[in-house]
Order: sequence, then structure tokens, then C-alpha cells
Amino acid sequence: MSGCARRCKHGLVKFALSVSKLVTGTLIKDRVDDDLELSVVCHRPEGLEQLEAQTNFNKKELQVLYRGFKNECPSGVVNEETFKQIYSQFFPHGDASTYAHYLFNAFDSSHSGSIKFEDFVTALSILLRGTTTEKLEWTFNLYDINKDGYITKEEMTDIVKAIYDMMGRFTYPAMKTDTPKQHVDAFFQKMDKNRDGVVTLDEFIFSCQEDENIMRSLQLFENVI
Repeated sequence: MSGCARRCKHGLVKFALSVSKLVTGTLIKDRVDDDLELSVVCHRPEGLEQLEAQTNFNKKELQVLYRGFKNECPSGVVNEETFKQIYSQFFPHGDASTYAHYLFNAFDSSHSGSIKFEDFVTALSILLRGTTTEKLEWTFNLYDINKDGYITKEEMTDIVKAIYDMMGRFTYPAMKTDTPKQHVDAFFQKMDKNRDGVVTLDEFIFSCQEDENIMRSLQLFENVI
């Protein structure tokens, strides 16, 4: 692993810890400059004020998150291979590579092949502090693998199977081989309201919001983000 990739790896682990502190409300706001400190990097993020306006993070939170990201990953971007290596650390008993691939594509909103700091904080802002509708829209985008505006049963199966593969054989209770298919069959039957073989965004949101069981099941995704 190159020096930059190694620094990115360690840096994003620290970044993940910062995100965890944001969730629990224990983020300690280190002494930071009033503006984002920008060194010589391959990618410079948008201005602090613009990111603050576009996300649900305040100025101090953005400063702390960016400093940790930039200090350890000076190139300012993360490629898919590094992202997979980082993500696999959190699920040592399973295979996280496929799910990390799908998640990487969801974070990489510009389809550039790399994730920038703006991509991270924009997605995290939705997932941690967005409305229920915003979170469901982001989740729909994850399941819509080919980005055609619909979720097919095959796409949903691929994502759910990738989640189960990542959770590994040490989950409790133990999951059977056909569990992903059973879940997808149940989800799809409820979501595909007009029985046309695909789930639209409106169908997805409506079905999730009207069914508490589906909402609880979707928390499996939220727990592995």
C-alpha cells in the first residue's frame, strides 16, 4: 500500500470516529482556524460557508471533520480500493467488498471514480440529520444500482445479499442461505404497488413509511453505513 493510501486509510478511520462522535453528541471541537485550512492538495473542497449552507453541519463540525480528513489524506480524494480496505476493517468476519462497492458509488455522486470531502459530508448530512424522506431517497439511490430511476428485484437482491455477506457468519441469530431472497421477496411484493416488476421512488418511500416492519428492516442498512 502506498504512503498516501496508508495515510488515507488511517485518516478515514479517524474520520469515522469523528462521525460516531457526531451521532452521540460527544464531538469535542478542537481549536481550529476560522476558515478551512487548505494545504497543497489534488482537490480543494468548496468554501466552508457553501458547505455549511448545503449540509446540516455547523461551521465547527465541518472544520473538525475536514481537518481530520485532510491531515491524513492530503490528496483530498479517496479511490474505491482504499475505501474497500477501510470498510473491511469494520466487518472482519464477513466480506464487505461488494457492499463497499455499492456504497462507494452512492457516495460518489459525480461518478468521478473518487470520493471528495464534499461527497462525504453531503451524504453524512442526509444519513445522520436528514428528514425521513431525504434518508429514504438516498437509500433508494443506493438500491438503484444502474441509476435508471427504478429498483428491480435483481438490484434489491444484489444489495441485500451484499449486506448479509458483509455481516458474516458470526451474526446472531445465524442467517440461513435463503434469508436474503426471502426478505427481498417480501419487500418487493409490498413495494411494487402496480405489479409492473419495478419499484419507483414514490412506491419505495410510500411503502417504507406505511410499514413499520420495513422501516425496522431497513435499519440493517443504516447500521452498516
